Amino acid sequence: MDNGIETRTKVPRDFESLRSTIIERKNAMPKRLAQIAAFALGNPDEIAFGTTASIATAADVQPSTLVRLAHHLGYEGFSDLQSIFRERLRDRTLSYEERLITLEQSGIKDEDAGIISGFLAAASQSVNKLAATIETDTFAKAVDVLAAAETIYLIAKRRSYPLTAHMTYAFSKLNIRHQIVASPNGIDGELARFATEKDAAIAASFSPYAADSLAQAQDLAGRKVPVIAITDSAFSPLTACATHWFEVAEADFAGFRSLSASMALIMAFPVAIAERRRKDTVARSHKTKME
Repeated sequence: MDNGIETRTKVPRDFESLRSTIIERKNAMPKRLAQIAAFALGNPDEIAFGTTASIATAADVQPSTLVRLAHHLGYEGFSDLQSIFRERLRDRTLSYEERLITLEQSGIKDEDAGIISGFLAAASQSVNKLAATIETDTFAKAVDVLAAAETIYLIAKRRSYPLTAHMTYAFSKLNIRHQIVASPNGIDGELARFATEKDAAIAASFSPYAADSLAQAQDLAGRKVPVIAITDSAFSPLTACATHWFEVAEADFAGFRSLSASMALIMAFPVAIAERRRKDTVARSHKTKME
């Protein structure tokens, strides 16, 4: 095993624990190990399904690097590490009907009370974790970028879509010009291409990451449009193209995951932007009167 292993540290036996361990250690990892670790968190299905050779090729590393990473994290070998990704896949691919069956078999005495209590507890846990980890300086810098934008483009698909739908409502009420990139006729890419360097975007996506959201965010960043990202990992593909990004890890209940913490974050943006613009307008007005 690598000399960097902390043998006293418990080896992660679920995906969330593994993800947290990798994020915690990423800055101390050798370059190649950090590279394959980032690939693993960004492409968990590839790790679950792939062979050592195919994964190494996709991640542009030697197959031996996969074994080194496994040992570095305390696993017996790569297959031991790979089992965590396969278990995650089994959990994630449970149908909603299977999740309900699992919930039914959980032994909750008062099922209705247990369900609402479970979701409320998960929501509280998510919000508390975000409150403890969010960097207010980063939030202020993101607000600077968004407040200066002529138009704010909103990008999110699938489970993340409610975030942009709610921001659209708030932005409209606060007279903040925006464009939600969610068209019923399939022209999302064309809508996003109207953005210029004078605009900005908010993009939200969580593992396994919506391909369209990533492509649109990457295209905007490539055209020098500032992108504010909301995602669930430091290794998320969104972070690489973001001007500023926020990590939001939502807790789940019985396999069902809400957007409680994410919703709190995105509601803060419209209010902060409107307030920043109001203060800037007052300051300019005062300066004009003084001249």
